[in-house]
Amino acid sequence: MKITFLGHATIHIEIGDSKIIVDPFISGNAPASHINVDAIEVDYILLTHGHQDHVLDVEAIAKNNPDALLISNFEIVQWFAEKGINGHPMNHGGKHSLEFGTLKYVNAIHSSVLPDGTYGGNPGGFVVNSGSKTIYIAGDTALTMDMKLIPLSSPPLDLCIMPIGDNFTMGYEDAAIASDFVECNTVLGCHYDTFPPIALDKKASKSYFESKGKQLLLPEIGESIEI
Repeated sequence: MKITFLGHATIHIEIGDSKIIVDPFISGNAPASHINVDAIEVDYILLTHGHQDHVLDVEAIAKNNPDALLISNFEIVQWFAEKGINGHPMNHGGKHSLEFGTLKYVNAIHSSVLPDGTYGGNPGGFVVNSGSKTIYIAGDTALTMDMKLIPLSSPPLDLCIMPIGDNFTMGYEDAAIASDFVECNTVLGCHYDTFPPIALDKKASKSYFESKGKQLLLPEIGESIEI
């Protein structure tokens, strides 16, 4: 897997010939202004919940990638279907086979409302399994005991992508505990620095993870890692 951080909670994933984007919020994020939304190629659009800072660029990306499949909870898929975007609905605990492997929709503790105030269903996260690699995308969430179920029902994780900005989600201390719960010591941090309430002390957060025998990855916007 090639994983590219596009700022805030937006992640681009390449698995073989399949291209996936998670929670696209680029055009409204000043630090990501060098990313050209119109140039993004995707086959799948994954949405963890309905907040604007996770769905802002869905319509633009879907317009430029008309065959892309949007995957989220039922309510979000229905809302975007009214805008002509093709989608596949899921719900907590469900797993679905796709071209790149399997996708499982798992619990998250947060809120979810779409930009026009429409109810956005229950928020969630995803476990992505390519057959050889498995990652957990937590979505916006608090620390929750449900995370302990993930290693019981999924292959061992190679990476977990977790919010660490605090205030609206868990902070880096809770994310370190969450990594214990999911049994994965390599965390790619997201959902930080975009707004003043989620400013992150990068040095302190990395040092904290190191003190726990873990690795916190904080790539620059546009930077890629491979697992």
